[in-house]
Amino acid sequence: MEDKGKRSLNTNSNTYIIMYATVMVIAVAFILAFVSSYLKPVQDTNVMLDKKKQILAALNINGLEDKDVAARYADVVEADMIIDSDNNVVRQGEKGGERDGFALNSSDFKKGRLAVYVCRVDGGVKYVVPVYGMGLWGPISGYIGIDSDRNTVYGAYFTHESETAGLGAEIKDNKAWQQQFRGKKIMKEGTEGIALAVVKKSELRDRSVQCDGITGATLTSDGVSLMLKDCLGKYTKFLEQNNEGKNNE
Repeated sequence: MEDKGKRSLNTNSNTYIIMYATVMVIAVAFILAFVSSYLKPVQDTNVMLDKKKQILAALNINGLEDKDVAARYADVVEADMIIDSDNNVVRQGEKGGERDGFALNSSDFKKGRLAVYVCRVDGGVKYVVPVYGMGLWGPISGYIGIDSDRNTVYGAYFTHESETAGLGAEIKDNKAWQQQFRGKKIMKEGTEGIALAVVKKSELRDRSVQCDGITGATLTSDGVSLMLKDCLGKYTKFLEQNNEGKNNE
């Protein structure tokens, strides 16, 4: 006589399939969450390291090995200050700072919390400010190093998330293109707002404030130019207040 209490599980039934799929989804989700949590400290460390490299690159400090980046950043950055668009100091920051201006992102920037890295390079005061914008295919960003006069570009570094290799990606990959910003003026006497811009080679009129665009990447070049005007524009009062003598006391 058949034992009705010992029926075999029907693996072709909808109930079995749903239960199996549910268990697998939960298991995979748990594994992914565990791996993500386990790797997060390493990922955070790498993000911080890359950010420090970019800030140093805006000060023309390149080619450091990963093990030397943190120490050089701590040595060069006097304070990661936070200001508002009226040049009021929100937080003073600290030497080798990682908690104030360094912790800000593009979302904070849009809310008017502006990072200013006060740096000392070769005995002189320099400043680094972040810039955020949009390229052809996605976000672009970077850092602008500013000399102690608060109007001369000391160095520049740009990066992107998804620009075309050999074209828009040149804003990151072409160091010579980034170097052309060095020595350019951010504002020009007799004109309002930010004068620093990226233009087509055929439209170059004033090399004191204009940089040559990337050949074949007009939209990305326009994005960089707009990014500079919009973002540096938020720092106008900071840039207009030349405290060179005070900062070098």
